[in-house]
Amino acid sequence: MKAKKIIIFLLVFAMIICIGGCNIINKVKDVGSNEDEVEVVKSDDEFEITCDDNMRNTVLYYKNESGFLVPVMRKIPWEEGIAKAALRNITNSPAIREDISVIGLEPIIPAGVQIKGMSIDKETGLCKVNFTSEILNYETEDDEYNLVKGIVYTLTEFPAISKVKIMIDGKAAGTMKFGTNLTQALLREDINYMASGEENTSKVVVYYKSTTNGDYEYYVPVTIPTLAPNANVSSALQALFDGPPEFSGLYTDIPEGVALQGIEINSSIAFVDVKVDDLTIFEDQATYDAMATNIGLTLEQFDDIAEVEILIDGKVLEEAGLDLVDDNAMPVFANEY
Repeated sequence: MKAKKIIIFLLVFAMIICIGGCNIINKVKDVGSNEDEVEVVKSDDEFEITCDDNMRNTVLYYKNESGFLVPVMRKIPWEEGIAKAALRNITNSPAIREDISVIGLEPIIPAGVQIKGMSIDKETGLCKVNFTSEILNYETEDDEYNLVKGIVYTLTEFPAISKVKIMIDGKAAGTMKFGTNLTQALLREDINYMASGEENTSKVVVYYKSTTNGDYEYYVPVTIPTLAPNANVSSALQALFDGPPEFSGLYTDIPEGVALQGIEINSSIAFVDVKVDDLTIFEDQATYDAMATNIGLTLEQFDDIAEVEILIDGKVLEEAGLDLVDDNAMPVFANEY
C-alpha cells in the first residue's frame, strides 16, 4: 500500500513538472514570436553564438542622464532573430528599465514599440526594420537623436549589417519631428557628436568616461571634429590626452601629469610614448591598466592597429623602472554588465 502511494505521488509530480515546463516554453515563444514579418532575405544563421550555455555577447546602446549613448556588452539568450532580440533589450519596459538602472542607464526605444518585421540583405548589408507607430512617442530632440543612433549602432554591431532603414507601420518613414531624415538608409557614424563651432576637416572617436550614480563607471565614445585633413591616430590620441570638451561632464583615465609625446605604428603595433612627471603615479597597477584601456579603446577605430605598447619617455616599462604587467592587448568591449 505504501509503495502504491509513492508511485501515485511520483506520477502527479511528473505531470506538474510537465505542465509547468510547457507553460515556460509557451512564454518564451510569446516573447520571441512575430507573425507579421516583412521580407526575410537572410536568416540569422550567420550570427555567431560567441559564448557558452546558448548565450550571445551582444553590444547594446543605452543613454545616460546627460544624453550620451553608451555601449554595453550584455549576454542575451540566443534565439532565431537575435537582432530583434537586441532591439527588445533596449526598449523601455519595467523589466529593462529596472535592470539597467543599476548602472545608471536608460533604454532608448519608447515603451510599447513592437518590431513588426525585419529583413537583412546579405549582399548589401542593408537591414530594414519595421516598427509600430509608438516609436514616435518621444519628447525631445536628444531623445530622437539617441533613438535613431542607438538603433543603428546596436544593429550594426552584427557583422551582417552595415546600414539600417527604419520603417514605421510598413511604410517608408520620412522626416522625424526634430528633423532626422529617415528617407535614406542610415550608417554607423557620428555617435555623440560634439560640434566645436569651428571649421573642421575630419572627425575622430575618442573614449571618455562618465558615471551616473558614482558606483558604476563607463566609457562613452564621443565624435570629436579635428583640424587634421584626415582622421589619424595622432589627432585621436591628442584629443584623448587633451581631455573631454568643457562642460561635458566627462573625464578620462589619463592620470594628471601624463602627457603624450608621440606615437609610431610598426607591424600593427602602436607604440605610444608618454611623458610622466612622477612615476609613483603608476605604483598601482590598476591606474596603469585603466590608462592603457582608455588608449586602446580610442585606437580601436584604426584597422591597422592590433596591439598597443606604452613607452615611458621612450623606454619600455621595465627599462623605465616600473614593475608593471602589460600584455599590449586591445580591449574587446568598452563596457560590460
